[in-house]
Amino acid sequence: MLKEFKDFIMTGNVVEFAVAVILAGAIGAVVNGFVNDVVMPVVGHFAGGMDFSSMKVILSEAVGTEGAEGYKAENAIRYGAWINTIISLITVGFVLFMMVKAYNKANPPAPAAPAGPSDIDLLSEIRDLLKK
Repeated sequence: MLKEFKDFIMTGNVVEFAVAVILAGAIGAVVNGFVNDVVMPVVGHFAGGMDFSSMKVILSEAVGTEGAEGYKAENAIRYGAWINTIISLITVGFVLFMMVKAYNKANPPAPAAPAGPSDIDLLSEIRDLLKK
């Protein structure tokens, strides 16, 4: 059973999948860094210096001091964080679209092989030759 597991793990598909997952995590970190550190400050600047992440509707205020007995945390609808998430989604989607577009342009698909006669045409030709 151990040998079977080793054979399974060392197949090309599993190793390639593991590399893809690791690379996806790294690319995700780069894209998220781009969105959070480059795009969101620009969006905030053009929105009048507004920081979306701090926007919220407070349903109930915090009671007491954090860490003390009887402390009750604030209850709020954090719609600003949701706006940041939507902007991040759109930006990540656009960046990935541009990456795929550049990859496809750099690696055009191979031309299709010329179509030959169909199986029916070949069988008909063989039949006609056998009749002669």
